[in-house]
Amino acid sequence: MPYYTERKVIRKLPGAVIKAVPLPDPVLTEGFGTRDYVGEICRILHYKSVLLVTDETLYALGLHEKVTGSLKEKGIVYHIFHKIDAEPTIDMVRAGRQAAVDCGAQCIIALGGGSVLDCSKIIAASARHPHLPLHHYLHKLAVVEGGSLPMINIPSTAGTGAECTVGAVVKNEHGAKNATVLIGLDVVHVILDSELMVGAPRSVTLWCAIDALSHGLEGLLADVKSESEDVQKSRDCVRMVFENLPILMEEPENIAARQAMCRAAHYGGNAINTQLAGYVHAIAHSIGALYHIPHGKAIAWSLLPVIRAQEDIRREVLADLAKYCGLAEGTDSPLLAAAKFRQALEQLLTACGLEKGCSLIRREDYDKLVRMIEEDSINYSPAKTFTDEEVTALLDQIREGI
Repeated sequence: MPYYTERKVIRKLPGAVIKAVPLPDPVLTEGFGTRDYVGEICRILHYKSVLLVTDETLYALGLHEKVTGSLKEKGIVYHIFHKIDAEPTIDMVRAGRQAAVDCGAQCIIALGGGSVLDCSKIIAASARHPHLPLHHYLHKLAVVEGGSLPMINIPSTAGTGAECTVGAVVKNEHGAKNATVLIGLDVVHVILDSELMVGAPRSVTLWCAIDALSHGLEGLLADVKSESEDVQKSRDCVRMVFENLPILMEEPENIAARQAMCRAAHYGGNAINTQLAGYVHAIAHSIGALYHIPHGKAIAWSLLPVIRAQEDIRREVLADLAKYCGLAEGTDSPLLAAAKFRQALEQLLTACGLEKGCSLIRREDYDKLVRMIEEDSINYSPAKTFTDEEVTALLDQIREGI
């Protein structure tokens, strides 16, 4: 449904739908090295057999060993499935489901980034009903009767917030990415362990942080009626990125800043669950898919143009946010405070090393990109619906760095 009128009519529908989806309410454990609490958590919850899902890289680095050591210490039987890479497929899910069924897993422990967490969600959902074909869990809305296997999620990056979101993306049999919302996902515990992020490549730290910031910011800008607690979490997400990312650029071993970024990403995940995203993500998904641009970097290129295009109807939100983040004075007018927010964001992106303009975008691809962006945007409730011409103008600005 790419047409402007239809998109405008249904603009508020995704925000209304997400309010009806039951959300996980996990217990949160935070701190450097806290993944070694997993065994005690499983003991308390009476899980006798668990499947640890991780990826090839973390497994090769041995970052799972603190988890398995904790499980062994508490007498929990565990099995490991680590055949996951950066682009999870339905075949990986199928193998993971079989591993969960074979070991009689009572819980899925997911250790990794967004790919592992997304794959694990569908493993946890489908292992509960192994007789159902896996394509059932690739529908836009997938109901998990009786709830998924309980999950304990341990993110290894501070960006996606996928440890608490009900969405998952994997490639189907044809290689196309399927995004699904799992109704009945049971995440019982989340562990935010900054030890997993220390030593991460600078680019991973930077672009994951910008992704987290975009979740909080787009949540605040979205046309979704939000609970005050969710609004506060989104505001704190943005503030913590502005405060702690510059520290990590200078002091990558700073544990307090790493831990704060874990919390910021977690709050960003809450924004995805309760407020959705918007055109920043629609554009980033599209240019990322067409030109193989890392997601966080595609987000970074899209942020300022989209914010400028929505500022006229979200100026008060941006002004209040600027003051909350300490980027503007309390006495500043909304016009000045919003401008200061944009300026601070531009300075942050420049400090991250973002190039001016994305030369990968080709004008001859505009027709295709506009359709991709419009079709993705119907999954959100943005502040306004852009016309074809407005989307094209945004692509020009991203391409030219203006």
